[in-house]
Amino acid sequence: MNTAMPIGRDDFADVRRGGYYFVDKTNVIKQLITKPPAVTLFTRPRRFGKTLLLSMLRYFLDVEGAEEHRKLFDGLAVANDAETMAQQGSRPVLFLTLKEWKTHTWDTMQQVIMDALGQAFDEHEYLLRAGSVTRRERMIFEKIQFGEANLVTCRTALAFLLRLMEKYYGKKPVLLFDEYDVPIQQAWEHGFYDDAIDFFREFLSSALKTNPSLDFAILTGVLRISKESIFSDLNNLDVDSVLQMKYPEAFGFTPNEVAKIASDLGSRDKLPELRAWYDGYRFSDQEIYNPWSVLQYFHHGCIPAPYWVNTSGNMILGELLRHTDQAHMEELEGLLLGESIQSRLHEGVVYSDIKDDEESLCTMLCLTGYLTVESKRRVGNADIYSLRLPNREMQALFGTEILRRFPRAFNQSSLVRLMEAFLDGDLPQVQEGLSRYLEVLASTFDTGKEKESFYHGFVLGMTALLVPDYEVRSNRESGRGRYDVAVFPKDTEKAGMVLEFKTAETEDALEKKAQEALAQIEERGYDAEFRARGVGVVRKYGIAFCGKTVCVKFENAGHADA
Repeated sequence: MNTAMPIGRDDFADVRRGGYYFVDKTNVIKQLITKPPAVTLFTRPRRFGKTLLLSMLRYFLDVEGAEEHRKLFDGLAVANDAETMAQQGSRPVLFLTLKEWKTHTWDTMQQVIMDALGQAFDEHEYLLRAGSVTRRERMIFEKIQFGEANLVTCRTALAFLLRLMEKYYGKKPVLLFDEYDVPIQQAWEHGFYDDAIDFFREFLSSALKTNPSLDFAILTGVLRISKESIFSDLNNLDVDSVLQMKYPEAFGFTPNEVAKIASDLGSRDKLPELRAWYDGYRFSDQEIYNPWSVLQYFHHGCIPAPYWVNTSGNMILGELLRHTDQAHMEELEGLLLGESIQSRLHEGVVYSDIKDDEESLCTMLCLTGYLTVESKRRVGNADIYSLRLPNREMQALFGTEILRRFPRAFNQSSLVRLMEAFLDGDLPQVQEGLSRYLEVLASTFDTGKEKESFYHGFVLGMTALLVPDYEVRSNRESGRGRYDVAVFPKDTEKAGMVLEFKTAETEDALEKKAQEALAQIEERGYDAEFRARGVGVVRKYGIAFCGKTVCVKFENAGHADA
């Protein structure tokens, strides 16, 4: 049996051929290809399996390589469905992912667009062999392929490529469009939103709106950008979201799927722990686990930790939190105590209005995966949702987000001073600062039996303040092991730091545990990556926690202090 977890693997063929464990989602293929809507948009949080599902669908449908691709489905559920298997390899497919379309200016975004389209046209260069291709079509194709086309031509590049595919195959192609909203969010974050919307509105609508060369299209993303801004006049769009869905089992893992993974790996005794940490999402009426974190959990030897890091919408959340009043902040802090909050939700994100809409924060927290719907009730003409934190992982992550932006007893400056103390090797200030923050946060959070994971997230959230001048990495290999947190300066003349955490059962054992953590950094050579990067000074911290009490051991340039 394949037991290696497919961490970071989102290509279906790589997973199947590479011998990785695969959670069989092929039953959904029949639903997706049987009389599908003209255009379906799936919105789910990051790392919930959107890319892998589209990749699976691509290998199933694509007429190119159909015979070889058929083998990928041997032994899977769909192989037992003769009616669905009859459609395997039956359609031309255009697959495009925008997940790496990330940049800080409109000029560089234009270059990203042209480079990505050039690669896509390279993959379909065989279309030029069709006798039906006109001289004008060849000229347009080659200009896009070689990055010589202007932006006006690029706006309709998808529609153009779909038309050539239909002429070549004599069949209407399927368009699979992954993470469509990444460049739009980048544009909003970095100040070129209007330019991006102007481009992507036509880029999408020319391919999707009543396109005679399109069989059907499936798009994925985290957010539904408002119809008025990007899906202008697109009246054939069917949205499947965390609030309204037809395919609740398509993304994420169901309880039965997690139980099967645990059974296959001989870890059924871990199910209660998995449920507490990674279950709790409600998609329609279906209970769903965070798939990324479940795979990470087994990959790391069944050690629970907040593995999921959601970069989507984090800047939006930061902007919304900065405009949140004290009353709403108290509601959010109540989530850490297991309470729920009540709000209306608006799926269509209107970036220009996002700061002025009081319900935007709850909507974003729900759509990006921090909160889940507990229940819904109708009040007048409005749906009121009861929202809660889904599990312990989100408690840890949400707690650090609240702490980092709105610590009740501290301001942003005090957090900055604490981080400066870490980087300066100011042990008394580090000890005092951590103790004061623990007094605030630990009083509102039950650290439970997996305390080290909570404290890890607690400190990791603080270090986010150091970005972008420093690169913060967590649970990565270096030397002969995996450090807990490492902070690498972009300027190698500055000091970096590596932090190792331990927990103690009693306060009397704190000093010993902190010393063990410090010794582990040295013994396992966690500073190896710093040396490789040319960082000359590394602050090493062994940190032990017991409830609200902390003990810190420090070493710098071979000298230890306590």
